[in-house]
Amino acid sequence: MTARETTGAAAHDTVVTPGPHTPAPPPGHPLGGAAAAEWTKLRSVRFPYICLAAGLIATGVFTFYYGSIARINDHPVQPVGHAAISSTVLVQFAVVVLAMLTVTSEYTTASISSSLLWVPVRHRVQSAKALVTALLSFTTGTVSAATGTAVAWGSFSGHASFDAGETVGQALAVGVYYALIAVMTVGVSFATRHPAGALAVLLTLLWALPSMLVGLGGPALLAINDSLPHSAGDTFMRGGADAPYGATTAVVVLLAWVLAAHVTGLLLLRRRDA
Repeated sequence: MTARETTGAAAHDTVVTPGPHTPAPPPGHPLGGAAAAEWTKLRSVRFPYICLAAGLIATGVFTFYYGSIARINDHPVQPVGHAAISSTVLVQFAVVVLAMLTVTSEYTTASISSSLLWVPVRHRVQSAKALVTALLSFTTGTVSAATGTAVAWGSFSGHASFDAGETVGQALAVGVYYALIAVMTVGVSFATRHPAGALAVLLTLLWALPSMLVGLGGPALLAINDSLPHSAGDTFMRGGADAPYGATTAVVVLLAWVLAAHVTGLLLLRRRDA
């Protein structure tokens, strides 16, 4: 055996034991590291800022016209927070696009392979994306609702009531709703892996199908509509007022949709190659 072969064999058989200068493994839960990586990726690209700005502007415009129409048509006095809650039927799609692109952009560019290589535990990748987009969506939803409420108060011009506790609660409820929609979107996006497919599913589920069911009317169709995600979310945000079930039941219905989407996305992520 040559000297080079002897050295190679010895190096191959050497067991490295931790010493005083061996770097320690990173502290914290593995999900925290994965979430930090997702946050770094998210804030380094443009689309999150575009989505959040579009959502904030759309909320302001919607709530201004909502209050103006209530004043012009002399609608009964209502809580001022209802304007921001009503805007979610449109503004929720800013959150949908944000959460969707967090997943589908990686499939489009094939960078999902790198993400799964860095974090080989697949449920951790999905959970990290869901966590980051949920926290960002909660913050955005709460700020947008507060901004929209302030805008609507001026345009209502006396046709709305204001209670500080109720208004703050409704703003936080909008944030929670947006966070849950973000988690659901991440699950749907992992299931479809394509932006067109994910957007088609969510657009149908959150807007087209409810509009069709309400437009057609009838007890059976309205009952189906009450069990859809946005209807349950609207009931939750309004505190169960004028709804077939209370706010607690609404949260359960909404969580069932979110869990179904998350589990479906996870199962397909585990079964398919990147």
